[in-house]
Amino acid sequence: MRRRQIFEVGMILAWTLGCSGGSDGPVLSGFGGPGGGQTGGTGSVVGVLPSGPNVLAGIVDQGPAALTVPYTNGMFVSVTLCQPGTGNCQIVDHLLVDTGSVGVRVLDSVLTLTLPAAHDGGGLALAECLPFVDGSSWGTVNIADIQMGEESASSLPIQVVGVATYPVPADCTGLPANDLNSLGANGILGVGTYLNDCGADCAQSAVFRLNPGLYYGCSSAQIGGCQVTSVPIASQIPNPVAMLPVDNNGVSIQLPAVPADGELSVQGVLVFGIGTQANNGLGGATVFPLDNSGYVETAFPAGGAHYTSYLDSGSNALFFLDEATTKIPTCAADQDVFYCPASLVTLNATIFQGSTSSATLTFSVANADQLAARNFAFNNLAGPMVGYPDPTQPSFDWGLPFFFGRIVFSAIDTRSTPSGDGPYFAF
Repeated sequence: MRRRQIFEVGMILAWTLGCSGGSDGPVLSGFGGPGGGQTGGTGSVVGVLPSGPNVLAGIVDQGPAALTVPYTNGMFVSVTLCQPGTGNCQIVDHLLVDTGSVGVRVLDSVLTLTLPAAHDGGGLALAECLPFVDGSSWGTVNIADIQMGEESASSLPIQVVGVATYPVPADCTGLPANDLNSLGANGILGVGTYLNDCGADCAQSAVFRLNPGLYYGCSSAQIGGCQVTSVPIASQIPNPVAMLPVDNNGVSIQLPAVPADGELSVQGVLVFGIGTQANNGLGGATVFPLDNSGYVETAFPAGGAHYTSYLDSGSNALFFLDEATTKIPTCAADQDVFYCPASLVTLNATIFQGSTSSATLTFSVANADQLAARNFAFNNLAGPMVGYPDPTQPSFDWGLPFFFGRIVFSAIDTRSTPSGDGPYFAF
């Protein structure tokens, strides 16, 4: 996850919570995103937004009202959290919809409920350090019932971010994303392609080299009171969609197209299930199975060199390659996290997987310094993406600009769909 701010026009460009993974679960990644474009692909374009019990309304707007600087290109939803088995509930608005991560994460500062703590096998209170590309979120693991639209799941472990009870461990490194202005949202609704946020590696002994050290058992509020612990898969933070009783094999995001100069706000939907209801069929979408690390490939330009890539609604821009490869200048000084071409640049690329799935896309890159401050939804915001997943190579993170005007499906690992088992993306 990465937060990008355009100082000239006063916009925060979203954090991205990117995840990828092998067969056992995701390898957590982070910030970034590629830019714009409304054409290309074989699936349906967004028309009349669907309705039904498996549909959760979403909006791309300026983010929570209390943000110091408004958010750009974040799709937000509201969910209801409840104390398990009770009617004591709270609606939490402006959770960022993220297909690049897994799990429900809510800021402690917005939570008014007292939720029971989760514990490790030794009875210690559980906490988690969730890593991003250049940062991390620290918080306790608690248990809640969750309702998303008319669909609900019971007794889910969630992360309560920014809890002050336990000091952040020294090995929870990177730029902290533990409050509203660093996270940019009231929380994260991680609806990615895996069943939980770590997998078999976190179930290994805490001293085993493959345990990535995400989960901690906390014995005291003193510095050093939280130590890496082993957590069985069933006790890890799950994909909330996978815990639904019926529409639990994936999601689709539907956002209408936006013009080149953006929109103030855009209404869309998050639809639960793939091929489980009349309103969530794949139609003519092309399916892109994910490789063992959770990626597809992108050829840039179309027919050109191949790059590791992924689709991530939690990335607020199209973050791709670098200035030397694209020949697009970055913005000046501390704005060099974005591209700033002299005029709108139109590009093409091909997303593919193996020899059977491919789609050629046309997309645009605008000058980030010149984007209108009054708007918060853009299809052509872009910046470089170097250092993830390979620190020596550029890559493609197809962020939220990719989702405008398309129906984009994310199928969950091992779950059956009409086009085979996940994990895959389709559009």
